[in-house]
Amino acid sequence: MRGSLTKFFFVLLTLLVAGYAFFSLRGGIPALMEKQHEIRDLEQRNADLARQVSEKRERIQRLRESDAEQELEVRQRLKLVRPGEKVFILQDPKGPAAEPRQ
Repeated sequence: MRGSLTKFFFVLLTLLVAGYAFFSLRGGIPALMEKQHEIRDLEQRNADLARQVSEKRERIQRLRESDAEQELEVRQRLKLVRPGEKVFILQDPKGPAAEPRQ
């Protein structure tokens, strides 16, 4: 009697474990694949951000190493003036009033 009861509980336990594994994996595999896809997306985004950071660091380094001439050009393009500086803006004589008359 004791042997058949042990076999019954063993079979029952095996069926319970198999059922739990079946239902866990049935919902777990798509979730696992979704997580792997999300990880790949985040890794790609991380690589893009690292590339952008590297580009910005290189740009900052180039700006730090630039000479005074480049600084002057940038200041002229942006029309930036330091305190105490005087700026004279001259108009180009390329308009219709500047054409020579015959």
